[in-house]
Amino acid sequence: MAGVSSQSLATALKDLETRLPGATLSLAEELFGVLEMLDSNAGLRRALTDPSREGRDKAALVSTLVAGKVSEQTASVVRDLVSMRWAVARDLGDALETLGATAAIAVAENRDNGAASLEGLENDLFDFIRTVESSHELQRALSERQATDEARVNLALKLVPHAGAEAQLLVRQAVQAPRGIKPTHLVKRFVELVAKRHDRWIANVSVTRPLTDEQFARLQQGLNSLFGRELRTNVTVEPSLIGGVRVQVGDEVVDSTVIARLSELRRKLAV
Repeated sequence: MAGVSSQSLATALKDLETRLPGATLSLAEELFGVLEMLDSNAGLRRALTDPSREGRDKAALVSTLVAGKVSEQTASVVRDLVSMRWAVARDLGDALETLGATAAIAVAENRDNGAASLEGLENDLFDFIRTVESSHELQRALSERQATDEARVNLALKLVPHAGAEAQLLVRQAVQAPRGIKPTHLVKRFVELVAKRHDRWIANVSVTRPLTDEQFARLQQGLNSLFGRELRTNVTVEPSLIGGVRVQVGDEVVDSTVIARLSELRRKLAV
């Protein structure tokens, strides 16, 4: 996904983030349900990604289609999504898949031991991948078109009997709706989303000289307060920064180094 579709997905993920605190698995399940509806109707996909149609018209169309079938929270997410621009019809479905998976992953993250829950989810998904990829027979069985969705899903879930509810949902989605790729390949995409979300719990800090225990404790406390969660902090000494501190947590960067300030000054002088 690139260009306008990539920008739309980034906006959709940012909007979804506001709905994730307190979210339940029903949000993910309903988003996957809407995806199934779109994937089964090419005409609807074209209508919802037609660049000549106004966003509000597309939102009204999808609102009518999902009325009474999903929660208002899910309906709102889908309305916002179809109001955006998409380069090709497939991208809208890919975005829905990403939003559904992100919602499921966030449910695990929202537990008290957020980072540990994400690691558990990642391990459950890896267990499924390793088990399937170790057996050609299982790979064929999970891709058998003549088998019912229920039969393939039941087989898949038997392979990870101790997996949590979020992992089971993601495995179920990958098996019954792989959308043109192998189920394990889709699960690997879900693992990438888990890893990206887990990065939000790791602070990579660059400093110009080693920190004392007291300095590290103050840094840790300040970062936890700033980002609103218990972070795992990795500190790297980089004398080339000259002075200050650079912190990266996921996609967020806080940079107060001399190098950063000089770079900003050069940009202003170049204007």
